Amino acid sequence: MLRLTDFIIDCPDTMKLAAFYSEVTGRAIKEGSHENWAGIKFGEVELAFIRVDDYRAPQWPDSEHPKQFHLDFEVDEIESEQRRVLDLGATLQQDFIGHNGYGWRIYTDPIGHPFCLCRNKGVIWTDQGPIWPKRD
Repeated sequence: MLRLTDFIIDCPDTMKLAAFYSEVTGRAIKEGSHENWAGIKFGEVELAFIRVDDYRAPQWPDSEHPKQFHLDFEVDEIESEQRRVLDLGATLQQDFIGHNGYGWRIYTDPIGHPFCLCRNKGVIWTDQGPIWPKRD
């Protein structure tokens, strides 16, 4: 049986990046975290941060220094969450929010990893593209 246990992100400062994602997600940094390994638990899966001495930040969307990974966070209200993550040190990179208020925005964390805030709840994805819910 295969079970995902960890999603591990390289970084130069584990506690600093763990603190950023702790604030973004509202989850505590795992007890026992330290300068070489820090984590945040999401049920059985841990978002972990490992220190790399010669860390090279991704330069998204530059493919010479690829993104390495990205995280998507589904949100109910994108504007308030955007203000919050920008205040925490994120940088807005691109906006794909449509006229109907659905879509996503791409940000980078304080050391360059991209992540998205998405407002897609209720969207049905088809081969022809998304079918958006009706707005109230």
